[in-house]
Amino acid sequence: MKTLKLGPILDERPVRLTIELPAAVHRDLVAYAAAMGAGGGEPPEPAKLIAPMLARFMASDRAFTRGRRTQG
Repeated sequence: MKTLKLGPILDERPVRLTIELPAAVHRDLVAYAAAMGAGGGEPPEPAKLIAPMLARFMASDRAFTRGRRTQG
């Protein structure tokens, strides 16, 4: 399998959110977690993937980062 975009999941102090995901998105999260564990490690809990995925998405959004720099 190719290298995944998401790296190791850091254990930081979380802020609790309750969200509803479409079933297809949840299945994809479960599959992504399994792919992360395919290298012999313990696969992370699928819910723990959501925050790093969102962070990576926002960091790669040029318009968002440009707007954030100009605001503060």
